[in-house]
Amino acid sequence: MVTSITKPAPSQGLAMKYRIEGMDCPSCAGKIETALSRVPGVSAVKVNYLAQSLLLTADEGQAPASAIGEALKKLGYSSARIDGSAQEAANSDRPESAGTSDDHTSQGTKHWWSSTRGLWVLATGAAVGLAFAASMIAPDVSRWAFVVAALAGLFPIARRAFALARSGSPFSIETLMTVATLGALAIDAASEAAVVVFLFMVGELLEGVAAGSARAGIRALISLVPRTATVEEDGKTREVPAASLAIDQVVMVRPGERIPTDGVILDGISDVDESPVTGESVPVTKRPDDPVFAGSINAAAALRITVTRTASDNTIARIIQMVEEAQGSKAPTARFIDRFSAWYTPAAMAIAALVILVPPLAFGADWYTWIYRGLSLLLIACPCALVLSTPAAIASGIASGARRGLLLKGGAALETIGRVRTVAFDKTGTLTEGRPCVTDVIPLSGEAHEMLAFAAAVERGSSHPLARAIVECAESNGVEKMTASGETAIPGKAVLGLVRDRNITISSPRYATERGITDTALHGRVINLELTGKTVVVVLADGVPLGLLALRDEPRSDASEGIAALSQLGVRSVMLTGDNRRTGEAIARTLGLEVQAELLPDDKLKAIAEHKAAGPIAMVGDGINDAPALAAASVGIAMGGSTDVALETADAALLKSRVMGVAELVALSRATLANIHQNIAVSLGFKGVFLITSLLGVTTLWMAILADTGATVLVTLNALRLLGWRSPKSSDAQAD
Repeated sequence: MVTSITKPAPSQGLAMKYRIEGMDCPSCAGKIETALSRVPGVSAVKVNYLAQSLLLTADEGQAPASAIGEALKKLGYSSARIDGSAQEAANSDRPESAGTSDDHTSQGTKHWWSSTRGLWVLATGAAVGLAFAASMIAPDVSRWAFVVAALAGLFPIARRAFALARSGSPFSIETLMTVATLGALAIDAASEAAVVVFLFMVGELLEGVAAGSARAGIRALISLVPRTATVEEDGKTREVPAASLAIDQVVMVRPGERIPTDGVILDGISDVDESPVTGESVPVTKRPDDPVFAGSINAAAALRITVTRTASDNTIARIIQMVEEAQGSKAPTARFIDRFSAWYTPAAMAIAALVILVPPLAFGADWYTWIYRGLSLLLIACPCALVLSTPAAIASGIASGARRGLLLKGGAALETIGRVRTVAFDKTGTLTEGRPCVTDVIPLSGEAHEMLAFAAAVERGSSHPLARAIVECAESNGVEKMTASGETAIPGKAVLGLVRDRNITISSPRYATERGITDTALHGRVINLELTGKTVVVVLADGVPLGLLALRDEPRSDASEGIAALSQLGVRSVMLTGDNRRTGEAIARTLGLEVQAELLPDDKLKAIAEHKAAGPIAMVGDGINDAPALAAASVGIAMGGSTDVALETADAALLKSRVMGVAELVALSRATLANIHQNIAVSLGFKGVFLITSLLGVTTLWMAILADTGATVLVTLNALRLLGWRSPKSSDAQAD
């Protein structure tokens, strides 16, 4: 996972990015960070073991690229600059890479048995097998055969241990293995030493294979985008690399082809399968001016699409970046385990030393017996499974969510969502479709078309859903198009503008009342409309009411089901809306949740703070005005159609734009938390049992390392189960 070690920034820092091959667990990342933090001129080191990436800032005068590459090479990792600079690559056939380099996990181009690590494991296994065969044929020679097998397997491990000790990580897993193996050879337990080394190498290989499985989700996302695109220029078409597409270019996508990048349909009507991107299984009919996502499949007819995002900024690229950053961030539990591990390993070595020394020195016990038991204890102390328990589950949970259109920006968000007790929803565009339409045009003075023209003129420059609905209504009714000037918005209350020398105000009924509009008949009509769940705005000209516009935004089709699923999960739902109380209550009754209405943006923040005081709260929204509340909540969740501001502020995003997705996030988080707890229990349980058996003399050296390897494998396999997680039905959500 990602941690950062920050030193004072160098005078002329240059950002560098590397791909590191062979990182299979968080401890690998920690070793690299510790080593590079000691290189003069290097600062802000960040390592993501799942993405196999390294980011740092370096003063090339003090820390040239060659120095960084050499530091990584000493640790046994091959590296390459991937930011456009000359590559710093290490030879893949050097002996020290045997225990760390694994092309299969990094690139997915080799099977484990053809990687350098796999070949070294097979060679060590063959040496151990020959030694056992020798023990049956020539017992006098077998001891030396086992010694040779043990030392051959130990060589790359011991070399890494020495390099890590010099770079600031003296208490590494490699150190534990080196001490235990040499100790076993010293007490003439050569056969067990050879088996211990072999099993350790197998365990490392399995970690690499598992890490490769976790990275497969990212590779699958990358493969969604076609490598080429058909560009239309001057009436002719030609094929170009999809990565070269520029904004405003026009591409042709034929039936059955994938859309090469984000864009807007220029011409054509077709069903588009967005399931590779959003997880939504039902194809969506797309028409001119509708947006489309990179990686979606055009199902029916040819489409001409105007490019709106480049390859580096399209939906797939942003998802990949979010998932990699999320998998690289540390969850609270992972940070705690890291702190725990910092003193756990040296403490374990100290306890093993006491087990070896105290009984013989204090009680005259047999040295061989207690050295053997101390070495067993040392092997049991390997913290691999414990260190891997949380990040493996978090990474799998985030990858599983991404496959289903549930994007999470980090492990902290994934953990927090499962603990929320309240979910606050914005109304427009979140609980509702976000496509309100004008249902009633009620003039109070003058003509209806004039009032509508005035309102549309003032609202034309706004992106608010109600404003768009008013403009669309005016255009569809063919009213005269007027121009406004000096438009001003009073958040949550009104929009003002000057139209044909008249001060036009489009306001909420509450704001109109504050301005002194007390017409009883007008307020009676407003109440009747609001009781039916409609939003009403008052159109004023020079302070005099011209009439009323009533709009209705229908609830999302799955809103009731989503709220019910949250209720079954024990999560309370509340709607926070700036709309009037009667409209809010009418929609809340339909959906079955609580409501707090007539809230200005500041009021939403206060409401979030009040709920947060009682327990973790999630905020779900989609607009610019929701960004402060999304940031203030324990965890912010943005709907898929959200503005960029909401997406950047939120901790999670629902690509499907379904309310049910919130319940799915909660269920996924709880499944991940349960997986973490299981992993920790397995790792600590194994160690606890074998600690006792080691002290009692029941556990042999090979049994001790097998127990550690077994715990690591179980933890990893359990974490990978999350990749097959399925979202629960609302009826059985409680069971999850």
